[in-house]
Amino acid sequence: MMDRDSQYHYSTLPCSAPAALPGHTITVTLSDMGMTSMMSGTAPMGAHTNLQVAPSAVNAGQINLVAANKGWRVHELVILPLADGAVVGQRVPGSDGKVAEAASLGEGINAGTVGWTSVTLPPGRYELVCNLANHYEDGMRQELDVT
Repeated sequence: MMDRDSQYHYSTLPCSAPAALPGHTITVTLSDMGMTSMMSGTAPMGAHTNLQVAPSAVNAGQINLVAANKGWRVHELVILPLADGAVVGQRVPGSDGKVAEAASLGEGINAGTVGWTSVTLPPGRYELVCNLANHYEDGMRQELDVT
């Protein structure tokens, strides 16, 4: 059986984040499957998209999020706090295909590029998502635990 990750498009990136950033560094890989460079516009419902976080747990304090968009489409990285008892993937997108972004941090990353930002996060559980239309529901979400 083919590994699910091997089915996604991973482009070669012409840039990277600085080698030494203070604090904890988390790598976020954004990708999509079955799309080509000729695709544009809003991703349809059911499109195969992927967001991976490594590591998925870090200590509180300065956290550097290095987001590599290895897909064909523009993606974004949004940090949403998870309430006690909530699990990743439970948010309900609105009619625009996006989930509510109250108390969030985020930025867009063009296809084939790397973006990074440093944030200070207190202990808690967070949901990292791409919140462009339909991307959340198409699977671009993963938990980050900050202790």
